[in-house]
Amino acid sequence: MYQYTCLNPISKKGLNIFDSNYRIIEDMDGADAVLVRSAAMHDMELPESLLAIARAGAGVNNIPLDKCADQGIVVFNTPGANANGVKELVIAGMLLASRDIIGGVEWVKSEAENPDVKKLTEKKKKAFAGHEIEGKKLGVIGLGAIGRLVANVAIELGMKVYGYDPFISVDAAWNLSSNVHHVTDVNEIYSKCDIITVHVPATDSTKGMIGKDAIGLMKDHAILINCARDVLVDEEEAVKALSEHRIAKYVTDFPNPTTAGKEGVIVIPHLGASTEEAEDNCAVMAAKELRNYLENGNIVNSVNYPNCDMGVCTTAGRIAIMHMNKKGMIGRYAALLGDENINIADLTDKARGQYAYSLIDLENPVTPEVVKKLESLDDVIRVRVIK
Repeated sequence: MYQYTCLNPISKKGLNIFDSNYRIIEDMDGADAVLVRSAAMHDMELPESLLAIARAGAGVNNIPLDKCADQGIVVFNTPGANANGVKELVIAGMLLASRDIIGGVEWVKSEAENPDVKKLTEKKKKAFAGHEIEGKKLGVIGLGAIGRLVANVAIELGMKVYGYDPFISVDAAWNLSSNVHHVTDVNEIYSKCDIITVHVPATDSTKGMIGKDAIGLMKDHAILINCARDVLVDEEEAVKALSEHRIAKYVTDFPNPTTAGKEGVIVIPHLGASTEEAEDNCAVMAAKELRNYLENGNIVNSVNYPNCDMGVCTTAGRIAIMHMNKKGMIGRYAALLGDENINIADLTDKARGQYAYSLIDLENPVTPEVVKKLESLDDVIRVRVIK
């Protein structure tokens, strides 16, 4: 029986993925797996029993990835599960920024007690007039799960779409509209596009990527949208550019003192993935990832260990070995198992940075004594018997 706990409320549709072989418990003590959304885990004590953490969402800034890797704990996320919800918010952001819908709605509320509001509307509505997005140039930075959807919808809306992603995957490329103009220099997007939306992860190379120089290239009527990560944009420079009328609007899904209430900024309270459907999708994907790992040893969508999938074991046994990515490890496993008269039927070894993961299908099962010998090898982090 596997035990799991939830550090945040998790959709029942996700929890229903677990069958009678799983039991939910109150806290992490004794848990094999954890489901989490936003709970901060950096200062938490992780029990020895813990095998995996699944983040019901894409971002994993709240999870100590290196600490988990050192302890042989696989961390999963759910890329693409909330993509549609974010895509829809980006499209809404384009419309809110292009036409002063919010200003118009607030004006009507201010005139709620005015019996002549209907008549007055015809005089005042010009103050809230804006522009249509059809025919405008949209720049999409990052063509992953979300960026691809935004680009495709924008094409259907009659926009001219420019896409930038030097690391675009084969899957993303196949699912991207052929009408998207792929550029190799992101500065082309900054200088040419009327609306710019960013969809890249927060890494050392992307933090602050849209800063003074990038904003300086933008048109004075440009709309900048950030529903990805707050650190991607130098928001002090964005607010300054707005005050000097060097760009028109900044739409962000990340409230903070720098942007809240500032002229020209539309601040949304982190609603990108806050839909019932997105929460269901993330929970279902996270639960499936945990089951596949716990029951089969397969790793799919990990952020701290390499992906490794050997399907369902059809031999007498399967073991999983987490180890440091150093030369000769496979030979040492093979020699030890051979000395114990255990034959290897199939083997996969994958590496990610300094960590590696081996799945080994065996023609006869391992004994606890053999497992202890494997665990005692230098640079081995964890050994699991799957079957």
